[in-house]
Amino acid sequence: MLLLSALLLQVTDTAMKAVAQATSVPPEKISLFHLLKEGGVLMIPLLLCSLILVYVFVERLLVIRKAGNIEDRFMLQVRDQVMKNNIDGAKGACRMSNASIARMVEKGLNVAHKPLDYVEKSMENTGKLEVYKMERNLSILSTIAGIAPIFGFLGTIAGMIILFFNVQHQGFSLETIAGGIYTKMVTSACGLIIGLLAYVGNAYLNAQINKNVNRMEAASVEFLDILMETTA
Repeated sequence: MLLLSALLLQVTDTAMKAVAQATSVPPEKISLFHLLKEGGVLMIPLLLCSLILVYVFVERLLVIRKAGNIEDRFMLQVRDQVMKNNIDGAKGACRMSNASIARMVEKGLNVAHKPLDYVEKSMENTGKLEVYKMERNLSILSTIAGIAPIFGFLGTIAGMIILFFNVQHQGFSLETIAGGIYTKMVTSACGLIIGLLAYVGNAYLNAQINKNVNRMEAASVEFLDILMETTA
């Protein structure tokens, strides 16, 4: 009887220790690097797309902001100099700024002695060149917005192939299908996220360009009005 009681106490103590060890083991956490690694080889083109996306967006944003960075009193300074018939002084005010508006107005000043139609056409052509400079390489963002989800879809197909291959050769279990599901879900999610970011970035930069274009058109009209006042 005593021996049986001792055995029961020993078994109970062992079970309690096992439960305590099981509860003390922290739950396994998945890291972002491990998650991306499970995406497979198709994560390489997605990584390249994300790097190109960041570079093009930052580079274009700096160029567009630089093109639209001009003082609020710029046109007032040009007006004052033109009214004083000091064309060189007005050109000097334009050269002090590196904005698209300043280059367009300077072009108008260079041909200010010619008919207004010619001046307007010259400024319009210069404005088109300035817009082209701001829009350059923006097509890369729209391309990434289109191809990144396609890479994600290819990852979905690759994941399904891996899944069925594992099931065929290793039997149906959670362990055999986990690799295929990882590849399927990770690549799809990354492709959609990169495509969405590229789309939003492209839309934002185009909105900033349109804002600069509107300011250039307003400055062109104001400059032509100044020339009309001087010739009246």
